[in-house]
Amino acid sequence: MFNLDKFIADSVTHRPSSMFEGDIQANAARLTQEIEGKSVCVIGGAGSIGSSFIKAVLRFKPGKLVVIDLNENGLAELTRDIRSTEGLFVPQEYRAYTLNFADPIFTRIFREEKGFDIVANFSAHKHVRSEKDKYSVQALIENNDIKAKKLMDLLCEFPPKHFFCVSTDKAANPVNIMGASKRIMEDLVMAYNGKFKVTTARFANVAFSNGSLPDGWLHRLQKKQPLAAPNDVKRYFVSPEESGQICMLACILGNGGEVFFPKLGEDQMLTFSAICDDFVSSEGFYKKECANDEEAKRFAHQMSYDSDTYPVVYFKSDTTGEKAYEEFYIPGEKINMERFKALGVVEETTRRPMNEVNAFFEKLETLFAADFTKEDVVKAIKEFIPNFEHEEKGKNLDQKM
Repeated sequence: MFNLDKFIADSVTHRPSSMFEGDIQANAARLTQEIEGKSVCVIGGAGSIGSSFIKAVLRFKPGKLVVIDLNENGLAELTRDIRSTEGLFVPQEYRAYTLNFADPIFTRIFREEKGFDIVANFSAHKHVRSEKDKYSVQALIENNDIKAKKLMDLLCEFPPKHFFCVSTDKAANPVNIMGASKRIMEDLVMAYNGKFKVTTARFANVAFSNGSLPDGWLHRLQKKQPLAAPNDVKRYFVSPEESGQICMLACILGNGGEVFFPKLGEDQMLTFSAICDDFVSSEGFYKKECANDEEAKRFAHQMSYDSDTYPVVYFKSDTTGEKAYEEFYIPGEKINMERFKALGVVEETTRRPMNEVNAFFEKLETLFAADFTKEDVVKAIKEFIPNFEHEEKGKNLDQKM
């Protein structure tokens, strides 16, 4: 039986246990003090990172947990999962709601609860493939930024003690609109840091997270379809467990305005094609490297179910928004690498004042209310983020297997 956690540990992260276990143990007393008996609200809690954050927090026995997510099936599985996992404390007051955090229903829940001690927002368009045309770009920015601003305004009514909003490594020197939207989100939430404590985290690909390319291999295998991967894009990876833990540590242990990131060296970056090689081998196959998609689909269609060979297609990345390398911080940011064993902290970075953030959001809303193009959005973002280097290549990830 294929063990995904073991494969990730052996072939992706090359870590037999979480890299953050030492920091969790060293700060267990503080984590217990800040979480035990407290009320927690997790937005986007059915996703890969949100659900892992919940599992990390539950080990410290919160008194109340409210989970918000649009994915009804994901919430059902989350509930089954946490109630079936050894060592997880599920509070008596556990409620999961299928709704959008920008809905009036959520506003009513928040006000009747009179807020929460801990609020963490994982709701986001997180894929580079989210930017295809002006409609997908508008939906991405509406979710990652405009709705997030409405949430921040709501939180001001009953400020949480800890607020966390997940970012991405792609927010550092962004080259795609998704990464730029997350950099905008960082500036947005940090503008509220004077009203309540705000922290965030930039980190790498979460191995086999929902909707990711490696996660897609599991589905392709079930359907006897070929596997595809770029062979020129290097990425850092953390395990699903580690993704939730870094968010918990940043949320609870961070000081207001700080950005957390994992201490990973360049020698720990991997290509997707290298991971795919190991994945094919772990499933008991020899790989058949095909020249193109059509050859791979034809081979897959014709192969027998007892075949010991599996088709793959490896290619050079040529789609809009892909970055050949990853980085967690940029020149000019004050970095502390000593506070934690496995975590680096951006303690100070250049942030925009609230009036500039508000002016930019008004510009976005005006832009979306008129007849606009994707290029208009890119231009507006470049004015707000001068180092935004967006190159339109005329091809997006939805045009690939």
